[in-house]
Amino acid sequence: MKGETKQTIDYLHSLGIDKPEIAIILGTGLGGLVDFIEIEKIVNYGDIPHFPVSTVEFHKGKLIYGNLCNKKVLVMQGRFHYYEGYNMKQITFPIQIMKALKVKRLFVSNAGGTVNPDFKKGDLMLIVDHINLFWDSPLIGRNDDSIGPRFVDMSDAYSSELNDLFLKVAAQEQITLHRGIYTAVCGSSLETRAEYRYLRFIGTDVVGMSTIPEVIACKHANLPVAAISVITDECDPDNLEPIDIDDILKTAADAEVNLITLFKNVLIKMR
Repeated sequence: MKGETKQTIDYLHSLGIDKPEIAIILGTGLGGLVDFIEIEKIVNYGDIPHFPVSTVEFHKGKLIYGNLCNKKVLVMQGRFHYYEGYNMKQITFPIQIMKALKVKRLFVSNAGGTVNPDFKKGDLMLIVDHINLFWDSPLIGRNDDSIGPRFVDMSDAYSSELNDLFLKVAAQEQITLHRGIYTAVCGSSLETRAEYRYLRFIGTDVVGMSTIPEVIACKHANLPVAAISVITDECDPDNLEPIDIDDILKTAADAEVNLITLFKNVLIKMR
């Protein structure tokens, strides 16, 4: 275990945070799951050695440890974005910490806009593949062989086992859960009409500004991951309207009920 990682782990261990089975990263406007956790410890990101700090106002920047559906969980209430000025190593540092804490699986949520005319605002999409338009990667630079291999296979980037379980639970709970491709861009500017057309042309269903760095880091560390996008706006280039962040947050909050139902029931069914 390298120096910064060890210092972070030692600090978390000193707080009694050890061996959570499941980690969850909660995206924009999606912090309500915390209300269902039997909380043992809440830590501000700023108090954790070497941990980045959320600068986006609606990301609370708290690490929460406790029990959810009889599973020990570690929940990030807020994530880090490239547009905040963090590099890929900083954005994915929490994944190294999760792996060192012996986390077995990671669930990720995000808010995004859809360019698929069959998807609607408020829908959920299970990410089955992605397109990385960051033009950057957490794997650039010297490889840490103690974490994973130099060349990482991405043919099954999102755990097919976890995805099958999410789809099964969605069907049982009568929740519409699309399957689709997520594309990540740098942000924080939204896309132009031409860019939305391009994104649809290359196969995008939902576009956002996160998630892919964490997924790449998970694959490198052999940590199974599943990710769900909450669709907060419809990005039709022929009928494009200015983005209203308050409307995005309200849509995310309304859709979060179904997301929480999925997360909780998947946890219940996991062995």
